[in-house]
Amino acid sequence: MGFPDTRFNVNLSILFTELALLERPAAARAAGFTAVELWWPWVDAPVPERSELAALRAALEDAGTRLVGLNFYAGRLPGPDRGALSIPGEESERFRANVPVAVEFARSLGCTSFNALYGNRVEGVSGEEQDRLALENLAFAARAVAEVEGTLLIEALNAPESPACPIVSAPRAIEVVDAVNAATGLDNARFLMDLYHLSMNGEDLEEVIDRYTGKTAHVQIADNPGRGAPGTGQLDFDALLTRLAKAGYDGFIGLEYKPGDAPSADAFTWLPADRRAAK
Repeated sequence: MGFPDTRFNVNLSILFTELALLERPAAARAAGFTAVELWWPWVDAPVPERSELAALRAALEDAGTRLVGLNFYAGRLPGPDRGALSIPGEESERFRANVPVAVEFARSLGCTSFNALYGNRVEGVSGEEQDRLALENLAFAARAVAEVEGTLLIEALNAPESPACPIVSAPRAIEVVDAVNAATGLDNARFLMDLYHLSMNGEDLEEVIDRYTGKTAHVQIADNPGRGAPGTGQLDFDALLTRLAKAGYDGFIGLEYKPGDAPSADAFTWLPADRRAAK
């Protein structure tokens, strides 16, 4: 695998997790990567102490790593939650409280891509009510992101691992993208194409790439089965990433896979060292 024209970034919320959060940027840089992304790091604190934000900012800057993607608060992730913005009550309020904090933190690091995970269906609330709340919160986030000329990302998860999440196909995610753009008129919502999740759903990845690359602003990869590094499963990433490039995608490819039993630093043998630094 060569990938000479592909820009990769490492997700520090699934790789290098054997290290403390503030040690991960330097570890990624030591492995050759200059771009990283993160799930919201403080699962119990949508509004953390300023000192915690400052410490993470310093760790990223000191390591020479660029933050290129950040999730809004999404509940317990990893864990049983799949987002917060569609869940009435406290979780929705926590999401809204997090939005300006996350936007300002990312802005201070030059990051303008924000992933807003939808949330599971919950008992006692109709799907229609949750979807109305979700659209309100996504529009709120899209307007906040627009203030930093940013992009709001909508991701499809996979039904086998997230059976209570209603956004589990590329077409459904695109419907949400279009609804947010129609509601705000800002046209800053885009699809996050996670090839692992879509593969787990049994979707035709070539068709997804051909149909939806024009509405895609970020791509994430992991092999299937197993959610491991490319080459540990059955997906042909040479062909898939080449197809993405031919379809016009020139953004980052987020490495969002499990490192296996070995240290994370050993999980990149599939990618030549001179291809890891973002161009």
